[in-house]
Amino acid sequence: MGLTFEVSPRRGGAPPREKDMRRVGAMRRIAAARLRYCGLEAMTDDVSLIVSELLTNALLHSGTTEISLTVAVRDGFLRITVRDGMAGCAEPGEADEGAESGRGLALVNHFVEENGGAWGTSDAGAVTWCRLTVPAEGKA
Repeated sequence: MGLTFEVSPRRGGAPPREKDMRRVGAMRRIAAARLRYCGLEAMTDDVSLIVSELLTNALLHSGTTEISLTVAVRDGFLRITVRDGMAGCAEPGEADEGAESGRGLALVNHFVEENGGAWGTSDAGAVTWCRLTVPAEGKA
């Protein structure tokens, strides 16, 4: 499954437009439907969070006008790829205790590790990806 959506250009640090942020929810629901199709409903909560965080990170930090999401099952792994086409460095940060944001990639890292996977970036940071081990009962 691969989908691409356009993003409204942002000006001078303005937050993403609401219609762009709503697309994150739509992509999360589409990813969940893909998991159901593949018999991987048990992974829905973790994958939904990962998809949401990676897409939100791309919206907030890339400055791109187009984002793509790919969810694929192959060789016992579920691979999630978000491409924003903009070079950069995605790394988990340390958020202050009272901060309302800044924990997204730390959450991604936690859930990827819990699912026996790995995550990272490629193409000079224009792509953020993760690979999760598919549970034995989900392998066809």
